Amino acid sequence: MPEPVLLVIAHGSRDPRHAATVHALVRRVRARRPGLRVETGFLDFTIPSVSGVLESLAAEGVRDVVALPLLLTRAFHAKSDIPAVLNEAPARLRIRQAEVLGPSPLLTAALERRLYEAGLSPADKSSTGVVLASAGSTDPEAIAVIAEIAREWRRAGWCAVRPAFASASLPRTDDAVRELRALGCAQVAVAPYVLAPGFLPDRIARGAADADADVLADVLGTAPEVARVLLSRYDEARLPALAAPLSA
Repeated sequence: MPEPVLLVIAHGSRDPRHAATVHALVRRVRARRPGLRVETGFLDFTIPSVSGVLESLAAEGVRDVVALPLLLTRAFHAKSDIPAVLNEAPARLRIRQAEVLGPSPLLTAALERRLYEAGLSPADKSSTGVVLASAGSTDPEAIAVIAEIAREWRRAGWCAVRPAFASASLPRTDDAVRELRALGCAQVAVAPYVLAPGFLPDRIARGAADADADVLADVLGTAPEVARVLLSRYDEARLPALAAPLSA
């Protein structure tokens, strides 16, 4: 019996860097799991659409699909938008929705990878404050998850870790940078907890520049840890004991 097709569902953006990064990540996933069919669909702005991919899969005779939200927190898109699209899929498809990527220790490792690539070293931890800068959300659960990640990450030895948000929530990146300076951290780094470039990551970068942060890491993007989490979520969802189909 063939493995379910993995459908990676990305948000989409008018910024072409977003789709380019998503496709590059999917290529890395395919390289890690040869033989697994991986498709990509977008909720907005970019083609192919999620519904279009599902229609094509059904027309080919595919039966089983794992739909994986390329999201870091369970906010509106994971709870509402994606289930609504999947519920409109062709009836012949059996679809399981995987969990979002975060939180995960692997994603924290990816954040540290990006900080080290930007110029920090493990020896800098005790003197460096980190701003964990996410896109932001109106969903209290998503905001609480970001705050908890920051608390946990602080235990890895950083001077301090503060969450920040590019939209919907406070504080903003620049205010978090200034707070860490006031705490006495010798240097401050901004770690974007986002998957791909776009409008909100650019706002995070501007906030880092406005507050003179010492280091700005890149987005998570194609970090190998992200690909590993993605495949782990797929494996969890394709086991019937762990996830019931959305449609039969």
